[in-house]
Amino acid sequence: MENAKRNETLLMIIWTQSLVAVLGSLFFSEILGYVPCELCWIQRILMYPLVIIYGTALIKKDTSIALPGLILSGIGMIVSIYHYMVQKVPALQEAGGSCGAVPCNTEYVNYFGFVTIPFLAGTAFIIIVILHILIWKRG
Repeated sequence: MENAKRNETLLMIIWTQSLVAVLGSLFFSEILGYVPCELCWIQRILMYPLVIIYGTALIKKDTSIALPGLILSGIGMIVSIYHYMVQKVPALQEAGGSCGAVPCNTEYVNYFGFVTIPFLAGTAFIIIVILHILIWKRG
C-alpha cells in the first residue's frame, strides 16, 4: 500500500509539472506576446497531452496507462535539448536562424545568462521522465 501511495504522489508531481509547463507556455505566448518558433510548437505538441495523460492516470490511480507520457516526454526532452543547443552553441545558431517565421535561435528570455524558454521546457521534460522512471521501477 505504501508503494501505491508513493506512486500516486509522484503522479501528482508529474501532473503538476506538466500543468505548470503548459500554463507557462501559454503565459509567454498569450500574455507576453512571444510568438513560438517551430521547435517551440513541437515541444508544446509533446507537452500539452501530458496534462491529460497524467491527470487520467492520477484519477484512475493506474500508472500503467501513463506509458505514452513517458514516450512523449522523452521525445520532448530531446527536442528541448536540441533547441537549447541551437540557442547557445555558436556552431548551431546559424541553423536556427532559418527555422521559420520566428528563428529558433531567438531568445525571448535569458535569465541568469542560461535560462531560456527551451531550458525551462527541457527541465520540465527531464523531471517528468525521471519521476516516471521511478514509478516504473517500483512497479
